[in-house]
Amino acid sequence: MGAAVPGVTHTILLLGGGAASLICAEILRQENFGGRIILATRDELLPYDKTRLSKVMNVESDTILLRKREFYHQYDIEVWLRKEALSVDTDKKTVTFDDGLVQSYDQLLISTGCRAKPLDVPGMNLDNVKMLETPEDARKIHEACIGTNVALVGTSFVGMEIASYLIDKASSITVIGSSELPYQNNLGSEIGRAIMKILLEKNVKFHMSDHVTEIKGVDGKVKEVMLRSGKIVPADIVVVGIGSKPNSEFLQGSKIQMDPKNFVTVDKYMRTNVPGVFCAGDVATFPLAMAKDRMVNIGHWQMAQAHGCGEGYTDIVIKGKFEDMKFLALYIKDDEVVAAASLNFDPAVSAVAERLVAGKAITKKEADTLPVNSIRSLYTGVSDFQGLYLL
Repeated sequence: MGAAVPGVTHTILLLGGGAASLICAEILRQENFGGRIILATRDELLPYDKTRLSKVMNVESDTILLRKREFYHQYDIEVWLRKEALSVDTDKKTVTFDDGLVQSYDQLLISTGCRAKPLDVPGMNLDNVKMLETPEDARKIHEACIGTNVALVGTSFVGMEIASYLIDKASSITVIGSSELPYQNNLGSEIGRAIMKILLEKNVKFHMSDHVTEIKGVDGKVKEVMLRSGKIVPADIVVVGIGSKPNSEFLQGSKIQMDPKNFVTVDKYMRTNVPGVFCAGDVATFPLAMAKDRMVNIGHWQMAQAHGCGEGYTDIVIKGKFEDMKFLALYIKDDEVVAAASLNFDPAVSAVAERLVAGKAITKKEADTLPVNSIRSLYTGVSDFQGLYLL
């Protein structure tokens, strides 16, 4: 990696402190860009691994940093913490921040991500209604849930991972979901059914195909959760994980194009409609090559770094067994693998991803006949992975 070159004044401003901004900064230095790089974030921490927050909730902040402070110093990457962008003027090429600073740029990357979406019901503002966004939130949820009755609203990654984490900590755990099964819209009914069975065996209760209509409290604190079905869930703590919304309000009034849901629209090179302005990560809507360039937005850690994913499926091939907590799921559409998910089956998903990125299809027939203890054939033709071994 290179560093700043004296006399080079070209400035690239990265808005947002997540994986997309960090990856961009690293690649710029890897490509020997010698100008100024500024990474500005409203967060109080250097870029960190947000996927850990729902897995190890009493985490110490410094243990999840993606890069230590010394890294940024070594490669001349300026990091501005607790600095939120309020507006962008693409004509003047400036960004105005909440402390009054106006910073000019030559090129701009918008990667401000998303934030948790609150429940739009009475009682959402009661004490002990929590949402997970920061390490501090994670620690507070951990502390509040010890020995208490917990209601989790939402059955995607955040809700299910928190449920798993709290099994040996909370007095009771009740999951409330709008779909029939957990993960149904992400990983499919097969995996959702298996995960639900595992959690049921750990005494986690489920109210599926239902919705929260009200959160009732006593003395300002949560007491019970009212459901559309008429059921009442006793709860001391409510944790809400029902999705997210883009951090793009500061772009209102600018010339940067957004879609009806306020995600920033980009082309296949992550360029917005304004020259010199780019966007990446959860806040971007981009053309997905695997879906014939259909515009998509996917809030996912891997996507923020690589911008690629599968979409929809008509069949699924399972290698291994759910009950053994070791499996590989290959999702099939139009007789080809379009996505993969695994548990304790690494590096199988990496093999699938590299195979697809190389433009080499995996047919349903190949998926069906793939030996359960081997992924060597998935790497055929992908030279970078010839050194990997059988599982």
